[in-house]
Amino acid sequence: MLQQATALKILEDRLLWLSHWMIHHANHIRPKQDGIKVGGHQASSASMVSIMTALYFSALRPEDRVAVKPHASPVFHAMQYLMGNQTLEKMQNFRGFQGVQSYPSRTKDVDDVDYSTGSVGLGVAITAFGALVQDYITAKSWGGELTQGRHVALVGDAELDEGNIYEALQEGWKNDLRNCWWIIDYNRQSLDGVVREGLFERIEKIFEAFGWNVIRVKYGALQRAAFAEEGGDALRAWIDACPNQQYSALTYQGGAVWRKRLMEDLGDQGPVSRLLDKRDDEALAALMENLGGNCVTTMAEVFASVTDERPTCFLAYTIKGWGTPIAGHKDNHGGLMTKAQMAGWQAHMGVPQGQEWEKFAAVEDVAALQSFLDTVPFFARGRRRYDDAVLPVPEIQFSSEREISTQMAFGKILDDLSKGDSKLAERIVTMSPDVTGTTNLGPWVNRRKLFARTAQTDAFIEHRIPSTAKWEFTPEGQHIELGIAENNLFLLLGAAGLSHSLFGKRLIPIGTLYDPFVARGLDALNYACYQDARFMVVGTPSGVTLAPEGGAHQSIGTPLIGMSQDGLAAFEPAFADELAEIMAWAFGYLQKDGSGDPDERTWLRDETGGSVYLRLSTNPIEQPGKRADDLWQQGAVDGAYWLRPPGPNCEVVIAYQGVIASEAIKAAGELAEHRRDVGVLAVTSADRLNAGWTAAQRARARGQANAQSHVERLLGELSPHCSLVTVIDGHPATLSWLGAVGGHKTIPLGVEHFGQTGAIADLYRHYGIDSDGIVQKISGLTHGRRINAA
Repeated sequence: MLQQATALKILEDRLLWLSHWMIHHANHIRPKQDGIKVGGHQASSASMVSIMTALYFSALRPEDRVAVKPHASPVFHAMQYLMGNQTLEKMQNFRGFQGVQSYPSRTKDVDDVDYSTGSVGLGVAITAFGALVQDYITAKSWGGELTQGRHVALVGDAELDEGNIYEALQEGWKNDLRNCWWIIDYNRQSLDGVVREGLFERIEKIFEAFGWNVIRVKYGALQRAAFAEEGGDALRAWIDACPNQQYSALTYQGGAVWRKRLMEDLGDQGPVSRLLDKRDDEALAALMENLGGNCVTTMAEVFASVTDERPTCFLAYTIKGWGTPIAGHKDNHGGLMTKAQMAGWQAHMGVPQGQEWEKFAAVEDVAALQSFLDTVPFFARGRRRYDDAVLPVPEIQFSSEREISTQMAFGKILDDLSKGDSKLAERIVTMSPDVTGTTNLGPWVNRRKLFARTAQTDAFIEHRIPSTAKWEFTPEGQHIELGIAENNLFLLLGAAGLSHSLFGKRLIPIGTLYDPFVARGLDALNYACYQDARFMVVGTPSGVTLAPEGGAHQSIGTPLIGMSQDGLAAFEPAFADELAEIMAWAFGYLQKDGSGDPDERTWLRDETGGSVYLRLSTNPIEQPGKRADDLWQQGAVDGAYWLRPPGPNCEVVIAYQGVIASEAIKAAGELAEHRRDVGVLAVTSADRLNAGWTAAQRARARGQANAQSHVERLLGELSPHCSLVTVIDGHPATLSWLGAVGGHKTIPLGVEHFGQTGAIADLYRHYGIDSDGIVQKISGLTHGRRINAA
């Protein structure tokens, strides 16, 4: 059987070749349909080959989870191809339709992706939150048998420019982060230039300040051996002093230029000259390019040396494009080997013509290598995707108060769940970026406590100081306290929302934040949804209803975010009973297995599941009291129902979404004195209505003539001359499309500009979304007259 060191070197060559051939094939051989460069980052892949070979084939165990540097995707897919987890057909279609993805994707790729990556920095930071979720589960009585694994990020040095990484470092320190590795590919070249000199010193200080172990991996085995020779000290000092740009440029030019430059700088010193003269140009180039991160033996040794749980940063020095003809070139980030360069490199790599896709081309003892692969621990259990039983949803109670806000109702619903002993309540984990109390999570936290691996008492309770909040930290706690960083909230929601798949233990994550600040964490929210993480996010307070706070705390476009964000079902209920129905449905929706066609959701009720966004308000409004029937309940979940059904001669329908309900209802009452059969459509989810409508249209285009969406059934009752007036405490485009469903004239009302301080009534009046404003818009409507917004 092959020794590990020999096997790793063979695998390093195989991964280097397969990853680069896959990119070359996509750009230079596969027929192009549109003439656009396919791309694929050959140089960025090359700098990671040694690191990834050592990591996956010597250091990792099945319980470990990895976020791969986005531009190292070809290496990852080549590795999975070697292990039988990726198909040749998809490799040949790299970056093509239904081929392997540009960047590793949990949902789009067939191989064993732990964390999707692509938006740089987010894949790095989520590993810290994955480790935190692992600790959370392990601390619970129902999760104690979980085997602790390491959460590893393969980091491009340019990713360290992303601020969210440093936000995550701070949160990790606060939560006693452990079992987290960040391995930095320190190749010192990015798309627009070369990394500034001395950056590594700043990086080390930052990590050390947050309690991380920092291991600098600068020299490979060849270099360390050379340093031990006479003259080695001088060579090492020269390497340490050489600027990044110079080192890259010399690498690209090769051994003869290396020799000339070293002799010029070091002089004809006997020991140094003898050290250089021992090596021909090819060997000298190999020596100078043998940085620690490009030495598979060194990386394997370094990984094996870390045996504790302390978070560890490996600063691995590499050469961008290592081992290829474009190594070190200034333009190699997006550059590709030419056909001539590839032909010469293929000969250098010993890959015969016609065997470019062979897994073990140029391998002398295939059986021995396969035997080694069969025993690699990380791959021993096959694809590491788990699941957990669906948690039954208990009856969700809602407040019977005559006046209440949806934010307050949300808090009461969670508080009621916290009093029970349901399996669902046991698995709920809440989190908030320093707005726990002001988003009404306080009662839940008081009963279910805050999470920490080590118990911490509340000093205010200890000193008998009265307070409505009980900040008691305990391993049994079910709330994770976060600082003011919305990116961290969505990354933690993403990690917790993957717990059933990563750990085989289902969580029901619920995060709250001020609704306008959804936009601050939007990249991380999109990232979490792209991975099909399952969570509930509550944006409250929303719209201009936080009137005294002014425009900075008032949201305008978040309903449109909710509509446009894939993987997220957005709701904006007006009443407490609607919220209770939606939350009961949502707890089941979060747990759906994802099977089925997402294009057919809603109108068929054959849904794939996903995350849920609730846009709630602080404005208490009068509740509808006892409902005439139960038809509204399914409508609230599907997106809309008739609060006031239109009569046969209906001329106007007021369609509202959210807390503006009270103004719409009041306006309808005033209009009823002059217009017949005014209808009021309660929209709880423009997102669900729109998704169902577009899905039904696609279904009809595929020949399913009977496909009809919920909104089409609702508006199909209206006569062609009926007009719609839509109103929302948010951007009017949220509901303006309703007129296109049945061809009805539509006046959309809402908020398009930043708000200001004042009372709610003042701001409603200012934007024309109060009852008087609605009535005024409708008062001039006559049959056949053109409808204008003014």
